Amino acid sequence: MNTHPLTSAPTNDIFSSTFLIGNVGAPFVIGLAVGYFAKKMLRTVLFLAGAAIVMLFVAEYYGVVNISDTDLQHAANSATEAAKSSGGFLVHRLTSITSQGVSAAGGFFVGFKLG
Repeated sequence: MNTHPLTSAPTNDIFSSTFLIGNVGAPFVIGLAVGYFAKKMLRTVLFLAGAAIVMLFVAEYYGVVNISDTDLQHAANSATEAAKSSGGFLVHRLTSITSQGVSAAGGFFVGFKLG
């Protein structure tokens, strides 16, 4: 007669649903949600930044402001570096959710692709 309940699985059974959902499924879903959100926010920020640049070009055309090309390129480089560091921070944080962190990081990249 079996003394274990049906819902329990041995701790060394890596193919059990309990192990897979806790160690692969949930971190993947968390990474998927974070990646999807990050992509949507990146699109929103790029849209707003593009609108601001167009407004600056229009203001420069009418003589309200004077924009140098080097200042504009410096601002774009600073924004790019900030985006890289924030993306790296998210992936680093997601990899610490599980012991290997592969499923959360994989979920992040899938969510970023879907977003």
